[in-house]
Amino acid sequence: MAKGKKVLITGAAGFLGSHLCDHFVSKGFEVCAMDNLITGDIRNIEHLFGKENFSFYHHDVSKFVHIPGELDYILHFASPASPIDYLKIPIQTLKVGSLGVHNCLGLAKAKNARILIASTSEVYGDPLVHPQTEDYWGNVNPVGPRGVYDEAKRFQEAITMAYHTYHGLETRIVRIFNTYGPRMRLNDGRVLPAFIGQALRGEDITVFGDGSQTRSFCYVDDLIEGIYRLLMSDCATPVNIGNPDEISISEFAEEIIQLTGTDQKVVYKDLPMDDPKQRQPDITKAIKELDWQPKVSRAEGLAITYSYFKNLPKERLYEDKHGRTFAQNKN
Repeated sequence: MAKGKKVLITGAAGFLGSHLCDHFVSKGFEVCAMDNLITGDIRNIEHLFGKENFSFYHHDVSKFVHIPGELDYILHFASPASPIDYLKIPIQTLKVGSLGVHNCLGLAKAKNARILIASTSEVYGDPLVHPQTEDYWGNVNPVGPRGVYDEAKRFQEAITMAYHTYHGLETRIVRIFNTYGPRMRLNDGRVLPAFIGQALRGEDITVFGDGSQTRSFCYVDDLIEGIYRLLMSDCATPVNIGNPDEISISEFAEEIIQLTGTDQKVVYKDLPMDDPKQRQPDITKAIKELDWQPKVSRAEGLAITYSYFKNLPKERLYEDKHGRTFAQNKN
């Protein structure tokens, strides 16, 4: 147990942030959760309200951040993470990845706290190296539609390493690959919730491109354990955390149809600009440095995730990021 240790988690009401809150609360940390709720959902953490070691701050980390008293750890997870979000709010995405991380690093320096920054496999762009290792610099279009997210994350890594080398700050950088599990938003534009949401609504499964592009999906519990181990490690350079079990999008669509027992057809649409053709982490470094590798199979994780979505109130199937319902068009 970590009684007496205090951690700030930004983006705490998001998918990953809320699971991190659960993890640190269960370990006895005093958890300060922070979120401006632009893309986060307060329902993800409301079960923690009233707990003695949990508090919530409704705040935008792009503005000055202050936490009273001592602080041991900061996990910076505040950022839109799905294309449907960062394409709609590009300026906020860039600000939270620049001003936001700068504020968090400044707070870590002032409090002498260790900070972990949530980066992403998107720093590799549309990779020319496969699988992706941490020493690969990436193939990113800085002025393309995805550049607001990709470059924000690349800047986060650069300024974090600058604080580490110049100020001697204890920093950690996790490069997160595709992750899934309960509390994802069904309609956030990412592959897995999009497919499940379409199946539950009786819509056709939409595949962008010819379906030959690949992804590697990691169950959220595995990811959270990897993040925790990285935070507690001595590894200051970026570490890939993800599941190297690669699958094509077409094959994955068929898996979802079998899982849900639906009879939707798969329809194909044009691939968005700069969408990566391959995504698979090389986790050699995580195995060596953190003694970590994923344990939950895709079949097991998908069953848990589908059960979660299937048991949501029906109106949740039609919610946007603000909890508003959109037109129920099944044609």
